[in-house]
Amino acid sequence: MTKRILVVDDEPKIVQMVRGYLEKEGYQVATAANGREALLVAREQLPDLIVLDLMMPELDGWGFMRHHRQERNTPIIMLTARIDDVDRIVGLEMGADDYITKPFSPRELVARVKAVLRRAEPAGQATAVPLPLRVGDLELDETAFRLTVAGNSVDLTRMEFDILALLMKHPGRAFSRLDLLEHAQGGFAYDGYERTVDVHIKNLRKKIEADPSQPRYIQTVFRVGYRLVA
Repeated sequence: MTKRILVVDDEPKIVQMVRGYLEKEGYQVATAANGREALLVAREQLPDLIVLDLMMPELDGWGFMRHHRQERNTPIIMLTARIDDVDRIVGLEMGADDYITKPFSPRELVARVKAVLRRAEPAGQATAVPLPLRVGDLELDETAFRLTVAGNSVDLTRMEFDILALLMKHPGRAFSRLDLLEHAQGGFAYDGYERTVDVHIKNLRKKIEADPSQPRYIQTVFRVGYRLVA
């Protein structure tokens, strides 16, 4: 089935360029010029992925994410013209799956779209249904894309889910940031993006730890990365 992509940006030339590259790859593309318009288009079109500019009139990208995340958990790739880490961190903390800074290579954007969509695909049919992963009060069902903590359902982004699944499959094992990023992005990662894992770990701790400042499950391994402790 053809995937639908929503491209949201107030710069017509960027929208036209991105749309052209995505349509060449066989995607259906809808567009919006600001966050308010994007909310209406997203409700009507139900896109499989959203490419979202952060700086827009009427309703910016952060405002769009706040509203949209209350309705759906669509994968989102942020576009930002600023190189300030604060933009990236805030966007990731609000649930964005990836980001790319302007100016960018359209081919790189297409590659990231493919990677995020691939991660969002449900697992293929298997001969045996895998059992849920259990560590302490955590129970993660990979087939249903569901996490419960002490019996309470917790919503995760796809990136958070993939990172936690890897950690839960290997309790006690230390993973580097690059290991976690490559696993979550389907086998490749871009240089300089390893530190985004810290933001996803911070989000995970907020969702699964009773006290995120004193984590019981996800522990930092100095100069290495992270591990999950049973």
